[in-house]
Order: sequence, then C-alpha cells, then structure tokens
Amino acid sequence: MLPLRKNIAEMAGYVPGFQPPDADQWIKLNTNENPYPPSPRVVEAIRRELGENGASLRQYPDAGSRRARQISAELYGFDPEWVIMANGSDELLNNLIRAFAGEGEEVAWVHPSYSYYGTLIEIQGARSRTFSLTAEYKLADFPERYDGKLFFLTSPNAPLGFAFSLTEIEDLACRCSGMLVVDEAYADFADHSAMDLVHRYPNLVVTRTFSKSYALAGMRLGLAIAHPEVVAALDKIRDHYHLDRLALVAAEAALLDQDYLRQRVAQVCTTRERFSERLRVAGYQVIPSQTNFVFVAPADGNGQRIFEALQAHKILVRYFSDPLLRHGVRISIGTDAEMDAVLKVLESA
Repeated sequence: MLPLRKNIAEMAGYVPGFQPPDADQWIKLNTNENPYPPSPRVVEAIRRELGENGASLRQYPDAGSRRARQISAELYGFDPEWVIMANGSDELLNNLIRAFAGEGEEVAWVHPSYSYYGTLIEIQGARSRTFSLTAEYKLADFPERYDGKLFFLTSPNAPLGFAFSLTEIEDLACRCSGMLVVDEAYADFADHSAMDLVHRYPNLVVTRTFSKSYALAGMRLGLAIAHPEVVAALDKIRDHYHLDRLALVAAEAALLDQDYLRQRVAQVCTTRERFSERLRVAGYQVIPSQTNFVFVAPADGNGQRIFEALQAHKILVRYFSDPLLRHGVRISIGTDAEMDAVLKVLESA
C-alpha cells in the first residue's frame, strides 16, 4: 500500500468539463470558453517574445510578474503591492486555502457554485461547509457572524449566472470574521464588480481569470486584488516561477487592450440576450445572466433530455447530475451562428 494521506486516498478528484478529442467536429459550448480569439496584441507579444529562434525561452521568467502587476494595478486603481498574478485563478483559490486554513479548520462556499472549492478544501484537510440559495438567489441561513477561515462567494455565480449585489457583498464582508473571497471569473460580463470594496475591507479578496473575457483559457492566467498583507502571504507560498514568459507577455498585452476587451464582451452579451429571449419565447426558463453562459431549464424539468438532444446534433453543453441542477443545462455563449444552431434544436425538442 502506498503511504498516501488518508483524505487523498479516499477523495474523488474534480472532473472538469469534457474536452472532446475531435473538438473541431463539435459546437463546443460546455466550458465557457470565449468564442472569439484573444486580442491581436497578444499574438504579436508572444511572437515578439519568441523572436526568430525562441532563444528567450532558455531563461527563467520574471518570478515577481512585476510588469503585469504594474499594468493590472494601474488598470484597476491600486498600488502594485495589492496585486498578485497567478497560474489561473485556481492557483489563487488553492493558495488562499493553504494560507488561511489549517487541517480541520472550516472553509465555506455556496452550493451550487464552483464545486472545485470543495476539492481544494479536501486536499488541504480542512473542513468544508456549504450555504444554500433561496428561490430568489439569496444566501440562505448565513449566520450573523461567520467564524470560518474563508468564505468563497462566486459572483457572478457559476453555473447559474446571477450576480450578488454590492450591498450583499459588503454585508458579507462585515459578517465574516475570516476572509471573504469573491471569485469574479465572469465579472467582465456583469454590471458591477466588488473590486473597489477591497480598499475598505482588509478581509476581502477579489480573484479574476483571463480564461473567459480575455479568451486566454489556454494560457492559464489569473490575478487577485487584496490588501498587501494578503498578497505578501500568497507570494510566500506560490511556486517561484509560476508564470512562464509567454503567459506573462500575453497577460500584459491583453490588459493593455481594453478597447478590444470591451468590444468582444459587448458582442457576447448581445448574443446572450438575444439567445435568452428566444428561449423564453419557446417556453424555457432562463435565469437572467451576468456571465458568458446561461442556465436553461425546459418546462418538464429534464435537463438530461435536452443535453442528449443537443449532443445528438454534435452540440456539447454542460449537464450536472446534482439534484439542484439536473433540471437544466448550462450553455456557453458562442457565435451567433452557433447559438442559432442550438436554438434550432431546442425550439423543436
């Protein structure tokens, strides 16, 4: 027998969205990828970094991601010591648990939301607690004072798509004795962000990813905004060269091209609203979304049925067997042509 830690031997690993080997044969709308390419400046920056023979790759990258931090800080209105870059926002979620929660200590999250929180908590050997949602998408039974080490709040929520108000987030920051981590993976598609609240609440951390709005899922990039003491702690425990040279120049170029970001985000949101309205007319329940996906439920509450109907037409969406989610499916927003193909199936399903 291998001398594995007991919790690792007994746990089930996280299962990410399916990546078909023949992806070019599918309309792939199951992992919330951006249907459009990243900024042309990103491609130019990567080519420039590679040069003619890729000689720069023989050297280690900047361990402190200094230029990317500086650009992020200027963009979001913070000093650089309030910013940390990351190998995807998942690295941040993992390191926040490592930094703040010891074995057996409690970490909480919302169910349903990003279930990877539970996996990371289990790996650490901490204790997981979940809070549910009301029918109006408010937190149910959250205590007047929460004494757990961290509380992860996905806003906008995945997989449902709604966002918590800034008033609700500020109230939670006041009620959490430990850290409140607002996971804003989809915030660029939303009406508001909690980032400005970080100035006022030392226990508030906002995490972001480049995978969705910046169309850089393949580069594994993220960042967090937090008080300098939190950033310094995360700097202590991250891998020392956690971002490669190409990822760093991609992040810098993407952040500097906000015009392109706004254009593509607006394009996705316009398609999202048109798609949602067509589905409502066809009799589907569609949760108003602040993301680049929608959660869609048919009148009979059988999400697996419409998942299979779409799959039969080589359209891949996300179905969850969780009892709280199996009445519907999550559909990423693709191009107008891709969403028209989805509508053709669902309007006759």
